[in-house]
Order: sequence, then structure tokens, then C-alpha cells
Amino acid sequence: MRALWRDHVVAESPDDRIVMIEGNRYFPPDTLDRSLFHASPTPYTCHWKGEAQYWTLRHSQGDVHDEAVDAAWSYPTPPHSAIDRVGADFSGYVAFGEDVRVVA
Repeated sequence: MRALWRDHVVAESPDDRIVMIEGNRYFPPDTLDRSLFHASPTPYTCHWKGEAQYWTLRHSQGDVHDEAVDAAWSYPTPPHSAIDRVGADFSGYVAFGEDVRVVA
């Protein structure tokens, strides 16, 4: 499975490593192209998954700069009850919003 933003592969993972939560595909942290991810200050706390970290995707090439603000999010330290509810440890796994296409 691949996550694509513009012409960049921002994440790529075998299907069996993807964690599905509430209709979103969460990619393992080691499958991300970290050079495109920049921490966002946007605050959000889910009542059952805990505190989220939002990510802005950013790419620069010469004088051309492109970014998608808050295009991805993760839960760095979800509570044990959330991990139990999902059935997998999704700590640091990243999901994507509408700026990113996820394809098989």
C-alpha cells in the first residue's frame, strides 16, 4: 500500500502492517519518507486515542515550495486501553487526510 502526495511516495507498506482505525489506514513509522514530514503545532486530543501529533508535508526544489498543512496525524503514545481496543500497538503510526491518496 502506498500513500501519495503530489508525485511523492510519502509512505509505503505491505498491507499486513497497516492498522485500520475508524476507516483510516495507519502506516508504520518506519515506512514513512521522514524528509517530507514536519511537526505541526495543531493541538488535538481524541477521547479514546489520546493526544495527536499533526504533520505538515513539505517539499522544496529550487525556488518551488509546496506544502500540505496538517495532512497527516499520529498518536505517539496512545493509552493501553486504545491499543487493546484496536488490537494492535499503533504508537507513532501515521494516517493521512484528503491531500494524500492511499492506493493498493
